[in-house]
Amino acid sequence: QVQLVESGGGLVQAGGSLRLSCAASGRTFTSRSMGWFRQAPGKEREFVAAISWSGDSTYYADSVKRRFTISRDNAKNTVYLQMNSLKPEDTAVYHCAAHGRIFSSVSQKGNDYAYWGQGTQVTVSS
Repeated sequence: QVQLVESGGGLVQAGGSLRLSCAASGRTFTSRSMGWFRQAPGKEREFVAAISWSGDSTYYADSVKRRFTISRDNAKNTVYLQMNSLKPEDTAVYHCAAHGRIFSSVSQKGNDYAYWGQGTQVTVSS
């Protein structure tokens, strides 16, 4: 089992930055690929970024490439999402998720992730 708790959300002006953190508990965290997803009001959940269990492979949605950076610190059991040049359309609840299989490759498919955090709200004002 993996438990996930996100933090770092808040209100920021367009063009600003935020860093989200996802603290994980559970012995298999370091063996699992991790992902960030977001869901805006009235919209479906969408993939944002993913990182492999080793941290050497990352994958991003086109909408956030060159603005967001995913990283992980396995010694601290934490995954991060650095968000720069934020836009109002980035407003959403952001969730981190742990892949359902250990030592898997990165995935953008929500159904591949078995463990989810409760989410943190990010609001970008124009």
